[in-house]
Amino acid sequence: MKIGRFLDQDGQVCYGIVSECGCEAEVIFGEVFGSFTRTGRCVKVKRFLPPVDPPNVIAIGLNYRDHAAESGMAIPELPLVFFKANTSVVGHGDAIVRPKHAPDEVDYEAELTVVIGKKAKDVEVGQVNDYIFGYTCGNDVSARDCQFRIDKQWARAKSFDTFCPLGPWIVTRDAIDPSDLSVKTFLNGEVVQNSRTSQLIFNVPELVSFLSKQMTLLPGTVIMTGMPSGVGFSHKPPKYLKAGDEVVVEIEGIGQLRNKVE
Repeated sequence: MKIGRFLDQDGQVCYGIVSECGCEAEVIFGEVFGSFTRTGRCVKVKRFLPPVDPPNVIAIGLNYRDHAAESGMAIPELPLVFFKANTSVVGHGDAIVRPKHAPDEVDYEAELTVVIGKKAKDVEVGQVNDYIFGYTCGNDVSARDCQFRIDKQWARAKSFDTFCPLGPWIVTRDAIDPSDLSVKTFLNGEVVQNSRTSQLIFNVPELVSFLSKQMTLLPGTVIMTGMPSGVGFSHKPPKYLKAGDEVVVEIEGIGQLRNKVE
């Protein structure tokens, strides 16, 4: 099942079960991360919004074996955790805006993104699936000059407004197995990232369990599970984002997250 958050033709914000074509949805009533009912009322989707308004955006660094290899870095013994400001979240079709103070080395990162469905604390690996609502596509946009040279840490580099596209919808946990999915990025139609989630160093159950033992995961929390090889800074010359570019994150079983660059 695909759950979307969108504007209908009257400009009303709705949650609904998205049709196969993605152009209409059956409106649902109630709490998305609780109990909801199907209304039977189908409406046209005018524009997709971010599928969730997360209380926290938790991200994992260096979590693909192929990316660790291209970076020349050792495999981490524990997940490398950082946060993105939740004000950086935008949806499918929204613009990625190159920031005035760091416009020159803006990079893409395709990431399978977990959406937590209920409050999780001290969850064991075997129990994790009960706490996951579903999965969406994410793009962990990053200002590499801030990350690597200016600030030499990640908070600002990862948290500029529009630096966390999510969407276009959430695929519920019963409809997808996250263990071996294709993850790709297309930059202006060219494949620049191409890997599979089987390359993850720490898989989804391991990540959710680990994080729940460090902090309480609230409903709607999103966990970006890491990026595969092929990010912009790894190309020679680098493929940083320019005004007019289109970035498409495609994850098998979920769909395509499309964003233009301004």
